[in-house]
Amino acid sequence: MARLVSVNVGLPQDVAWQGKTVRTGVWKYAVAGPRMVRRLNVDGDGQGDLAGHGGEYRAVLVYQLDSYRHWQEYLGRDDFVYGQFGENFTVDGLPDDEVRIGDRFQVGEALFEVTQPRVTCYRVGLRMGEPQMAALLVSHRRPGFYLKVLVEGRVEAGQEFVKVDSGPEEVTVADIDALLYLPGHSRRQLARALRIPALSPGWRTSLEALLDQADGASGAAGGNAGLAPAVSPPPAWPGFRPLRVKRIEAESASVFSVTLAAPDGGSRPAASDGDPRPATPGIDPLPAAPGGGPLPAALPGQFLTVRVPSEGGGPSLIRSYSLSGPPGGAEYRLSIKQEPHGVASGYLRAHLRTGDVLECAAPRGAFTLVAGDGPVVFISAGIGATPVMAMLHTLAAERSSREVWWLYGARDGTEHPFADESRDLLGRLANAHRHVCYSRPAPGDRQGVDYHSRGRLSLDLLCGLGLPRGADTYVCGPPALMRDLPVALAASALAPSHVRTEIFGAGPSLTPGVTSASVAPVHPPAGPPGDGPAVSFARSGLTVSWSTAYMSLLELAEACDVPTRWSCRTGVCHNCESGLLAGSVDYSPEPLDAPAEGDALICCSRPREDVILDL
Repeated sequence: MARLVSVNVGLPQDVAWQGKTVRTGVWKYAVAGPRMVRRLNVDGDGQGDLAGHGGEYRAVLVYQLDSYRHWQEYLGRDDFVYGQFGENFTVDGLPDDEVRIGDRFQVGEALFEVTQPRVTCYRVGLRMGEPQMAALLVSHRRPGFYLKVLVEGRVEAGQEFVKVDSGPEEVTVADIDALLYLPGHSRRQLARALRIPALSPGWRTSLEALLDQADGASGAAGGNAGLAPAVSPPPAWPGFRPLRVKRIEAESASVFSVTLAAPDGGSRPAASDGDPRPATPGIDPLPAAPGGGPLPAALPGQFLTVRVPSEGGGPSLIRSYSLSGPPGGAEYRLSIKQEPHGVASGYLRAHLRTGDVLECAAPRGAFTLVAGDGPVVFISAGIGATPVMAMLHTLAAERSSREVWWLYGARDGTEHPFADESRDLLGRLANAHRHVCYSRPAPGDRQGVDYHSRGRLSLDLLCGLGLPRGADTYVCGPPALMRDLPVALAASALAPSHVRTEIFGAGPSLTPGVTSASVAPVHPPAGPPGDGPAVSFARSGLTVSWSTAYMSLLELAEACDVPTRWSCRTGVCHNCESGLLAGSVDYSPEPLDAPAEGDALICCSRPREDVILDL
């Protein structure tokens, strides 16, 4: 029978790590005598990051003496103390390959239920002084597990773990850990695991995503949908291919659209077809051979990444622009806002002309229209209308009977792109609604015709419009809108089933536990430049040379203050999975489960050649 060898607790503390400060509760130490175990933790214990640890389903962490012995031998260590792995209960017995999800144990006065394996993150490696520990725990099938407290009570070292009930489906801790983190996500095993009532909500969501992927319902092709659910289909072509500029059209005072087609080997159009000006230095004329073939269909809401020549013949700029035209056609339409000091948009507005060729990566992005019959709400402002225009085109082409709401904000009529086009598309739908806000209407703007409300889009406005509950909601716009509205909307009485967002530029960081995260603008790394391959962070507009001073692309991004997302830093959790727009990488260590095609795990990869990342 299993025995509780040690009860370990520790309150969060600040720890120095790689020039940062980390708030963590991973340092646990043995305590003598009985301890009260409550619904959320053991008395005297705490978690530094409640997003990843703690809570009702992760109240108590258990680790085994047999695993202690395994790691002592594997790592050649003899300095372990109880609580070494951040656990609350050190036990003799209860190996991960025998304990089942849903098993219940009586210990002293308390009753517990097994809910999930440990979610491994970098902090267990920080505690152990072994950076690869998160990956090792999974690959060696020794993660440890969490308990839910069903009955509170006092426990004490030396007491037995008395099994009072067995979990259904006979899925062990090691089994379910491998099911999520390792290759080979058996559909039968996923279905079995999801029948266990005790399984924690977080793991249930991840396994449901994997099951949808196995059934082809998620749209994800490759990769691990349970860890990186917002994956888009694989890119239609590797790297960049040349596309010909077919049309350039003004959409508003600051927005213009560029329509691209596959090169056909012909010559530059005559003046009557487009632009009489001579060819522009830096933008090549139409080539005769490369990049032929029809354009693959893009999904409504995706974006295109473009190499933009720079003034004076310097290195190309990398920019991503959303596709705004009808998906599935023979052309791609990009819509671009000319920013007051935008180098790339300014260059394109001043110099681009019909017949020129731009190098473009394949359509990307997971902010796409989801099929269904329920209501749809599009909320956008400014250039944020671009991706949702493509979605509106799709619904109009299908003559969809879905209830569709088009909510848009602009300064005035001169800054309202797609005004006539969106009105026409909505007119083709049987159940469409439109509400436009102008923050500062011009004298010629007609209320009730050009716009409906004076002011900006807000939750109060949306609540007064009678929006349908349970709608699929898509939000895209300037930073102020994206900072406030999606959060307010998700918590509102509107209760949309999904609030999907698209952020232009770099996305939000995820740096769990780090309390001293930098908010500085992106910049080249300090010190002398590297002499390795070029690394471009497309969303951040920065290209630097790789240096072997960095262990990974993640470390280089951090040195440049490029916003990143990570947790394990060893190729396990996939939080760092990012679009690899061009180039290839080498891994060290190898990821436990490969990322989606066209993606890279930046926490454990280095550039093999010039690379462009969607960061």
